[in-house]
Amino acid sequence: MSRIGKAPIEIPAGVTVNVDKNNVVTVKGPKGELSQAVNPEFEIKVEDGHIVLTRPSDDREHRSQHGLYRALVHNMVVGVSTGYRKEMELVGVGYRASATGQVLELSLGFSHAIYIKLPAEVKVEAKSERNKNPLIILESDDKQLLGQVCAKIRSLRKPEPYKGKGIKFVGEVIRRKSGKTAGAK
Repeated sequence: MSRIGKAPIEIPAGVTVNVDKNNVVTVKGPKGELSQAVNPEFEIKVEDGHIVLTRPSDDREHRSQHGLYRALVHNMVVGVSTGYRKEMELVGVGYRASATGQVLELSLGFSHAIYIKLPAEVKVEAKSERNKNPLIILESDDKQLLGQVCAKIRSLRKPEPYKGKGIKFVGEVIRRKSGKTAGAK
């Protein structure tokens, strides 16, 4: 039984939700507009400032999709009202980041700089302060797209366990290894 799927989604002020006949949910708010197709077997009701999803039966597939679609619609409502923000930190000597428009330039210890063109929905900002690791701040109304962009950036230089160098999320704890111990027998 999906307890997540049964929970109603509260619609904040300034957000409008429309469901068309093909079960495509469109959410508009101050940060943007998002839409998501939902299985046509599911019933979506928008009433009294809440969205409620009900499944047609207790089949295994319907139970598994119930929580999924509720979470996707909830992420859209939160995204268009408050938005999502991820901060990434570059740990390593000489690692740098700079952003010009939608292009992120990374210097990660390779022989060349890496340029990443970001989607228009993602806003990027790069901060470099003296005696602190460079930060990349990404903001978007689409949680899934933001996660994919962060995963792509992180895959360029994953944090390694010996010195902790690489691209990591702010607040992420890297499990460290001790390395070789000289003269241990």
